Amino acid sequence: MKKFVLSTGVILSLFMMSCGTSRKDFRPDRRYAPEQLKRDYRVFRGVLEAWHPSLYWYTPRDSMNYYFDKGYAELTDSMTEAQFRTVLSYVIAQVDCGHTSIRYSKAYSHYIDTAKLRQFPLILKFWPDTMVVAANLNRRDPILKRGTLITTINGLSARQLTDTLFPYIVTDGYNRTGKYQYLSTGLHFSSWYKELLGYTDTFDIGYLDSAGVVRHTRIPVYDPRADTVRHSLGRSLQPGTAQRGKGPAQRLRSPGRRARKRRELLFTRNLQIDSSSHTAFLTLNTFEHGYHLRGFFRHSFRVMADQQVKNLIIDVRSNGGGDASLSTVLTRYLIDRKFKLADSLYAIRRHSRYDRYINNGFLYSFLTFIASHRRPDGKYHFGYFERHYFTPYQREHFDGQVYILTGGNSFSATCLFAGALKGQSNVTLVGEETGGAYYGNTAWMIPDVTLPETRVRFRLPRFRLVVDRQREKNGLGIQPDVPALPSAEAIGKGFDFKTARAKELIRSRAAAMPVN
Repeated sequence: MKKFVLSTGVILSLFMMSCGTSRKDFRPDRRYAPEQLKRDYRVFRGVLEAWHPSLYWYTPRDSMNYYFDKGYAELTDSMTEAQFRTVLSYVIAQVDCGHTSIRYSKAYSHYIDTAKLRQFPLILKFWPDTMVVAANLNRRDPILKRGTLITTINGLSARQLTDTLFPYIVTDGYNRTGKYQYLSTGLHFSSWYKELLGYTDTFDIGYLDSAGVVRHTRIPVYDPRADTVRHSLGRSLQPGTAQRGKGPAQRLRSPGRRARKRRELLFTRNLQIDSSSHTAFLTLNTFEHGYHLRGFFRHSFRVMADQQVKNLIIDVRSNGGGDASLSTVLTRYLIDRKFKLADSLYAIRRHSRYDRYINNGFLYSFLTFIASHRRPDGKYHFGYFERHYFTPYQREHFDGQVYILTGGNSFSATCLFAGALKGQSNVTLVGEETGGAYYGNTAWMIPDVTLPETRVRFRLPRFRLVVDRQREKNGLGIQPDVPALPSAEAIGKGFDFKTARAKELIRSRAAAMPVN
């Protein structure tokens, strides 16, 4: 997307808005009067009804009206920002659009970044009716180690917990794999458990011991402030630890900016080649700009051609998407036919009376104006992508066997990439259903909307994209050709079962090849 220069007045306005509440004055427990909440809610509903091109794509209008009315009816008493966000999250989740989600106000985001808040101590991996310990923040806990199967938390089973939390989690269509993966990522489960069920000082945890017998233990809430003190004391008591006053060679130094950048690039995209099996492993965790992906792709496929790689494993399990032009570049190195990015790509309007609440709304309206044209159906179509066919690259095109690892975090542009290649004779999708929909999505231009009273924000995708009208709009993600599902044993051992399954397929194919 092209960069545009903002006028001085716009810059000053945005600056003044961002400085309206200082970090020092921010109170997370501040309560907003019902009148303030209702004003915000009317803007919230009005913006979605005016702008969202897929508001009724999966949820009929009468059902969506019911959810809007239900949320408004809850605003009878004062609420904190967190409580109000919970109401909004429930309503917006009913849209079934993974790109449309509630965000903290900027002041609350600053608070979260610096406050050391208590957390639910277990990071869990969820899948249907199952939750397994992936990490324990209380690292000295001798019982609940990685791989332990949890049966209940304060008496609630995995099914009861997900039934409670899922209605507040956004996803594309009726996809549940993405919701399981969302709860399995970082502190998302901890955050939603706190908002909906509340923390106690200790939690009663039911678990299976090594003999498969259900046991119970009580664990304390995790307090990072106490943990910081503990680790500081622990380091000071360890022999050989650098102390104040020691020489510079003994002091721990943080890596410089260039080293951090190299490390970030290595994590984001990297290529490894196993010459013994003629197999390349390409890890790609984003399609966002800023990671020199075009050059990386060009270099990677040149190296694979030089080293006569026959098998390519592409890991996009953690790739939440980004710029579709970059996912298209990667697709062109692999696909064996010409393809379109979309059968249809359109917005439903260019202006509304709610434009002032849309961050940089003028710029997005201008971009919509220059990129789209109104058609007889009354919608503003992005005609270039509806008409244009992309062709495979000839140079360094990879014609060997391709194995794409997918999962619940594979989303947005990643689904455009995986979906375009699904069904190709030399391509095998391995893993789990993608979190993003196979049929299409609502995205492309996604400004934030800021509500006037609480300053709570939400993402507002402007364009509906249908990849292929011939596909069934069943609300599901892209299904793997070869499922590779998690297990408690694999998680306990830190075993990469999806990569292992792809390697197994490569070995099986090699064993089946005739010997000359």
